[in-house]
Formats: sequence, C-alpha cells, structure tokens
Amino acid sequence: MDAEDKQRFAALAGAVAERRDQQAFAILFDYFAPRLKSWLLRQKMTASEAEELVQEVMIVLWHKAALYDSSRSSLSTWLFRIARNRRIDLQRRARARILDEDDPALQPSPEIGADEIVANGDRDAQVREAVSQLPEEQREMLRAAFFLGQSHSEIAESTGLPLGTVKSRIRLAFGKLKKVLEAENA
Repeated sequence: MDAEDKQRFAALAGAVAERRDQQAFAILFDYFAPRLKSWLLRQKMTASEAEELVQEVMIVLWHKAALYDSSRSSLSTWLFRIARNRRIDLQRRARARILDEDDPALQPSPEIGADEIVANGDRDAQVREAVSQLPEEQREMLRAAFFLGQSHSEIAESTGLPLGTVKSRIRLAFGKLKKVLEAENA
C-alpha cells in the first residue's frame, strides 16, 4: 500500500466518521475484509471464526471511525490491531471455557442401590426419633441452624437469647443426639 492509498483510506474513514458515508464504508469493507480474514486464517482461526471476527472489526470501523487518527498510524494498522486484540480476547474466553472432563464435580452421582436407600431411610427415621426426644429449646435451635440455615448470631437475634446460650443449646443437642444414635446402633 503506497502513500496515496493510505491518504485515500484515511479520507474514506473520515467520511464514515463524519457523515456515516455508506459508500465509503463499502469501499473500505471490500478492501480490508478479505485481507483481515486471510490474516486471521493464518493465525489458525477457523473460517467461520475469522469471518465473525472480521464482521466485528468492521462494525468497530463503522461505529468508532472517529477514534482513528491518521497521524498515529495507517488505517490498515488500526484495523489489524483491532483484529489482533479481538482475536486475543476470543482465545482468552475460549481457554476459560475449557472444562476438565475428569473434574469430580462434573461426574454423575453413582447409582444408589436399594440396600443403601433402605439404610438411608432407616437412618433418617432414627435421627428424627432422636431429635424428637430432645428438649423443645434444643430442637428449635437445631431446626433454626440446620433446616432454616440461620447462623448462630441470627438465631440469637431472632430468639432474644444470648449468643453463648444458643451455642450451648446446639452443642448439648448434638451431644444428646450422638448418645441416642450410638445406643440405637450398638
């Protein structure tokens, strides 16, 4: 590209910036889009990714042509810099989306056998029975902490009890539950 072409492209970009000149934009698009796509393909992008990125770059030209400063660089340099930056952003987003297939959080839960379902039901019944044997104030503390998800401070605030009392009742409830459950399973 010679100096005359650089001046002509700068003038066309100016027309896009000042008047939203569609004809000037079409000339720039026809000239730069294939060159940008070719460069992106050499950067190991797929054809569809390259085409999409070229569209983004040309949209930037349409909307932000006023940001182009011909005294700092040629239009070609400006557009290729935008394409380069968008390509890097795309690669970063793609890397962030890569999932580790061996991640335990992505693995399905193992099938639960009938014997385990029965055992879980029996254990649930034992726990419910043990909880029903607790004094009412301890049962309420457990219910608030574990079924309603309240913190110890929230329980103290809602009941008007001191924080230490709430903690003591929960600790006592656990101690009693442990004794009752151990006695039943012995």
